[in-house]
Amino acid sequence: MQNPHISIVTPVYGCCKSLYDLYERLNKTLSTITNNFEIIMINDASPDNAWEVIKYLAKKDSRVKGINLSRNFGQHKAITAGLNYAQGYWVVVMDCDLQDQPEEIIKLYNKALEGYDIVFGRRAKRQDGFFKKLSSKIFYKIYDYFTDSKTDNTIANFSILNQKVVKEFKKLKEQNRSYYLFINWLGFKKINIDIKHSKRKEGKSSYTFKKLMDLAIDSIVAQSNKPLRLSIKFGFIISFSSFLYAVWLFVGYFIFSVPVEGWTSMMVSLYFISGLIFANMGFLGLYIGKIFDETKNRPIYVVSETTFEDKN
Repeated sequence: MQNPHISIVTPVYGCCKSLYDLYERLNKTLSTITNNFEIIMINDASPDNAWEVIKYLAKKDSRVKGINLSRNFGQHKAITAGLNYAQGYWVVVMDCDLQDQPEEIIKLYNKALEGYDIVFGRRAKRQDGFFKKLSSKIFYKIYDYFTDSKTDNTIANFSILNQKVVKEFKKLKEQNRSYYLFINWLGFKKINIDIKHSKRKEGKSSYTFKKLMDLAIDSIVAQSNKPLRLSIKFGFIISFSSFLYAVWLFVGYFIFSVPVEGWTSMMVSLYFISGLIFANMGFLGLYIGKIFDETKNRPIYVVSETTFEDKN
């Protein structure tokens, strides 16, 4: 059986009502390119009726393939599941809430045909609320500082990849995952283009400020050792400052007969240094915890059932 020309990978969580419209618009858009396509919908333990809708669409059109994860593993692991099953020469990754407009796939596809392995959509006029934009900006500022990179916060997951990139992506087995950051790390010939972005029609984003900050910490720990290097620098700075302070006290006492007092300053210094020690221990704990997670060698996700014959 011939492999699809294009695969669509979309993780599903909290937007079951959008799936009908998503399918219709994808079908209409992709048919202008080829009829040989597949739409892979990954149900990430959505609390609504999403899996029933996916099964209905798969029964209606065999090109729709549903994957039901055993629990909520998170968006990026759900995307990983979809990419592992995708057979198309070109693979499009997009959200299910229709903020990523299916019609914009044609732009991504045509740009990829110019010789690019990866094309990401840049949300030139991002249709998110103020809080979502602000939290996203803070997330990438923190990430960029600790990883010495420069990330465009108007770019999310909406993208097209060729199978060569997907093949390399599958080799990345880390538990701590970020689709966009992994694709950037892989390299290859890539470009970003402006696309239209819609307001969310159903539900709300599952990424709270706390979840974004947790994602930032996890991504930083997974991608960079800068926090450890900074803690070493802080340690040297404090040690050197303490040495200078000791010299100043020594000179003042023995040369200028200045009495040495200051239990308050000593206690403040003690608490300050203790705080830094605990913070550094926390950093070390995060890294050790991530190493522990990786050594467990657990699967990235678990599939409960599919709407098709699972050959994986």
